[in-house]
Amino acid sequence: MKTIAFLLHNNFEQAEYEDVNNQLKNKGYKTILITTNKDKEVQGMNQDVNKGDTFIADIFAKDAKVADYDALVVPGGTVNADTIRGNKEAHDIVNAINDAKKPLAVICHAPWILINTGIAKGKTLTAYNTLQTDLENAGANFVDKTVQIDGNLITSRNPDDIKNFVDAIDKALSA
Repeated sequence: MKTIAFLLHNNFEQAEYEDVNNQLKNKGYKTILITTNKDKEVQGMNQDVNKGDTFIADIFAKDAKVADYDALVVPGGTVNADTIRGNKEAHDIVNAINDAKKPLAVICHAPWILINTGIAKGKTLTAYNTLQTDLENAGANFVDKTVQIDGNLITSRNPDDIKNFVDAIDKALSA
């Protein structure tokens, strides 16, 4: 059974974690929740406006071993993605997954971490529409598609694209 790790902090877009997680579990994957938060209880948000549910992370980022995971998913949410993009532990995990050429799936505002790690440069990516200029300034080619795949990178725009996002992750892990 392949294991998919989710990496988040706090105030993440709940659907981009919970719905993606549930759909991947329904496809037979084991999932694990990694947090950069100092507490294992993490707060979901609904459309960055209303507090959603809380979830308990399985492991802190500092204790995560990338070799244990077959893929990494980074949910968005503006506050979550902005916090993650500046976190060294998150950078280490994202870079290690990318260096291992394992599927690295980021959605909505989460592609910001691809900018801060330097991964975005020269890649064709999609994201929430307000990230277009950020991605282009980082040397990426921005496209407005439900899902964009560039090598091991899987990017998606928003919660409306979750089904296609999950299908792309599944296809990458089935290859």
